Amino acid sequence: MLAQLGIDHQVRSIISSSLLAVCSTHVFVSIAWDCQEVVNIKNLMQIDAGLGQVVATDTSQIPYYLVGDEWIRLPGSLKHITVGPAGIWGINKADSIHKYVAGNWVQAAGLLKQLDAGGEQFIVGANVDDTPYCLTRSATVGYKGPGSPLPWTGLPGSVKYSSCGPFGCWAVNKNDDIYLMSLNQDCQNNGWRHIDGKLSMIEVATDGSVFGVNSAGQVYTRDGITASKPEGTGWSNVPMYMPMKHVTYDLGRLWVISNSGFTMVCTH
Repeated sequence: MLAQLGIDHQVRSIISSSLLAVCSTHVFVSIAWDCQEVVNIKNLMQIDAGLGQVVATDTSQIPYYLVGDEWIRLPGSLKHITVGPAGIWGINKADSIHKYVAGNWVQAAGLLKQLDAGGEQFIVGANVDDTPYCLTRSATVGYKGPGSPLPWTGLPGSVKYSSCGPFGCWAVNKNDDIYLMSLNQDCQNNGWRHIDGKLSMIEVATDGSVFGVNSAGQVYTRDGITASKPEGTGWSNVPMYMPMKHVTYDLGRLWVISNSGFTMVCTH
């Protein structure tokens, strides 16, 4: 983004240093995060990380896969992409669902506006009416193209964004209310449990960590999550230099995208 504004390398370095200083000033009031600009990708719209892999889409709906420091363009056009134990899946502008198989996208039955591959090899997602769905582990892992069984299971409630991890699935609805559900590989569940707070989007990491962004662009993480206490104990703010719109976390790295498409990776 800085390069697009015509700012030279020296000025960019000063701004990046200031960014780190801003993060550092919050050491005594919140979690200390060291944030750095991701300089080799611009105008990202959405990003997802899981099992050491990172995928993203930009505002032109071009999907990418991170290899080293290089963002490799994937085939096709996607508005949403996800990676995790269930593989790599994506959704295009028509809400058509696709799975990445042997270097190509194969279409799957159904229509969703968002989906997540972070569960224990099962998929969750929501359609344009905010109806949540789940795809069992056997159907998710075994799907290789048209003809494979794809029995989507409807879930209770109404959610606009959902994400799963080892200790459960988290979701937010159109009012930014937050919910947690215990969901197994066969899509059996005990319903949604309301959690305090307000978030516009939420992501669960492979290790069970939970991060989200609220309507003001502030980033939060859920504290105290364990297998015996999957709901955790409370929310902590992750200080950011600018309002954010999307967040994902994996293996100690927090990836965030600003409202203007500026991307950072943060560690602590």
